[in-house]
Amino acid sequence: MLTPKSRSFLSGLAAKAPVLMHLGKGGASEAVTAQLDNLLAHHELVKLKFIDFKGEKKEIAENLASATHAELVRVIGNTAVFFRQNPDPEKRKVIIP
Repeated sequence: MLTPKSRSFLSGLAAKAPVLMHLGKGGASEAVTAQLDNLLAHHELVKLKFIDFKGEKKEIAENLASATHAELVRVIGNTAVFFRQNPDPEKRKVIIP
């Protein structure tokens, strides 16, 4: 569970990070979930841009976070930020203070 301080820290990192994934007319399919899971394993912090389904972005983001065992850092505008820390301390790319 993320604290407000860690959410703020991760949001700051995400502001400078590129969007790694887009969600279009195909919706949140199993392929999208698998791709997000893979990106989280490699990057830990992932930005997803909603191209379509903008009205349901909060619900979709929460479902994707749950399906990938990640934390939903925030949804701002049409972008969702996800975080899942690598279980191996030596492979972690994001160190939360």
